[in-house]
Amino acid sequence: MYVYYEDDGSFKAAHILSEADATLQVESDSGKRSKIKRSAVLFSFDAPAPAELMPAATALAEDIDLQFLWECAPQEEFAATALAADYFGHAPSPVEQAALMLRLHGAPAYFHRRGAGRYRPAPPDILAAALAALEKKRQQAEQQQQWVDEMAGGKLPEPIAQAAESLLVKPDKNSQAWKALDAACVTLQKTPERLLLELGAWPHALALHKRRFLATHFPRGTGFPDMAPPPLERELPLADAEIYTIDDVTTTEIDDGLSVTLLPDGRVRAGVHIAAPGLVVTRGSELDKLARARLSTVYMPGDKIPMQPDSVIAAFSLDAGREVPALSLYVTADPATGEILESETRLERIVVRENLRHNLLDGKITEASLADPQSDLPYGHWLRPLWQLALALSAKRDQVRGKPENNSRVEYSFYLDGNPDDPDTPVRLVPRQRNAPLDRMVAEYMILANNLWGGLLAQHGVPGIYRSQQAGRVRMSTQALPHEAIGVPQYAWSTSPLRRYVDLVNQWQLIAAVDNGVGARLVAPFKPKDADLFAIIGAFDAQYAAWAEFQGNMERYWCLRWLAQNGVERTTANVLRDDLVRLANAPLVTRVGGLPELERGTAVEIDILGRDELALELDCRYLGPTE
Repeated sequence: MYVYYEDDGSFKAAHILSEADATLQVESDSGKRSKIKRSAVLFSFDAPAPAELMPAATALAEDIDLQFLWECAPQEEFAATALAADYFGHAPSPVEQAALMLRLHGAPAYFHRRGAGRYRPAPPDILAAALAALEKKRQQAEQQQQWVDEMAGGKLPEPIAQAAESLLVKPDKNSQAWKALDAACVTLQKTPERLLLELGAWPHALALHKRRFLATHFPRGTGFPDMAPPPLERELPLADAEIYTIDDVTTTEIDDGLSVTLLPDGRVRAGVHIAAPGLVVTRGSELDKLARARLSTVYMPGDKIPMQPDSVIAAFSLDAGREVPALSLYVTADPATGEILESETRLERIVVRENLRHNLLDGKITEASLADPQSDLPYGHWLRPLWQLALALSAKRDQVRGKPENNSRVEYSFYLDGNPDDPDTPVRLVPRQRNAPLDRMVAEYMILANNLWGGLLAQHGVPGIYRSQQAGRVRMSTQALPHEAIGVPQYAWSTSPLRRYVDLVNQWQLIAAVDNGVGARLVAPFKPKDADLFAIIGAFDAQYAAWAEFQGNMERYWCLRWLAQNGVERTTANVLRDDLVRLANAPLVTRVGGLPELERGTAVEIDILGRDELALELDCRYLGPTE
């Protein structure tokens, strides 16, 4: 004796081994034994065997006309076995009963299940809606398959092309476009970005990298509304200092300048002068909202996305020859020891004498020329005392750090001689030593300002945003904690308010401290334990990391282009660890196949076999140690 029963939404047939009042022990054709409830049994039969019944019933079910079956079925709930007798016009065989149940169960649009072996026909209006939905689904499946076939054949369907950015950045995984793309990727064994790029959704990998970044972080574009900063409504004294700035030739947001005065007793009075947009770009203003949305300028080779509108940059950048407001730190110091004897912070107007550029001066200004008072050094009257004090300040920090600072690593500047959106634009990699005198000098005075201004905020009980490092952990907080790697008791980013939002926030707090002294904590834009200050820290950390990752990816891309443009197929590199090396002629870190275990810093020769400008990877082969 056999039974035909329902199990977990499907029909099965099996041989009865034993029976109880409410259960049966059955065995399938495969030999698997199961206990089933008697209520799950739809009918029992003697023949044919289950192995013959199930294929025969499945084949017969396909020939049953659903529309006719629905029309002749009772309008109320019915038993499938009863409908089988009406449909076939005779006492149905086990195969016919099973076939009818399979057909009813497989057509939920026509028949609604009401229990084991019991159904009710769908009302006409509901059936019509269900059939329309099924037809729509069928058409969508056909459309999706057509798109899959086109992509597999090397053609990009227009709807996929139009949605390409959203499919990578924020895909709707229920959409036809995504389902088709996903199916094509599975078929072709490729990632969505690689398949879309190969099909021409973007003209080249550079466009894909940039468009994906912009679509993710700047979906409304990178432009600003037409908005000018309000006029400065306070009178500021005019500084009489001789001030110069030192920046890269591509810099347009000039935040900082330096001055120096030799005092009669051998001491020097050095000035650090910082652009002061915080005087008019105030907390909560529309300009503040624009800057806070970006939190930092985004840099990439040959281009950038500024944090603040051009109108603000034009008004406050320390461009030579015009009066601009500045927050100035003046220190009186012993240039031999680096001891700071006095410090004063002022809000004032300054006039920069000249905007000096690294590309014009780096080759002329060396440690030897700075140390030799007889050498013909441009701007020597200004550079030498600043350099002498910078060396002393650096030595004091080294004492705190317990070791000299390692500035031996070569860094590179990227220059694109053409359109930054064109991968064929010639790229130049210009090496620069981190210990170049001008770099070291400017860095030392920015460290000095960030240290002393952080201390000024703490002295007046005004909260600021500090960057600290203790036990190797770098973090941002509102507490004035030491930065062990730099060797200062506190460090508050304050010297780039045109380019970093944290610096703008700290400038607001510093302006309050300068204007109000000990009462500043009561009137500063941010009060102690202000929750919004912590929110800024959290948002800045995340966004600054995203900007840095994009900049790193773009620099890596242009390194690959530089290698291609210069036909570099063999080069040297220095081992970092395991199979990771840094190229000797470009700021690029890559893995090398077949690299044996070597000490860090070992120079090796490698072959460059290929480049992947989408994955930003090099395919390299180890040749051996350099001779």
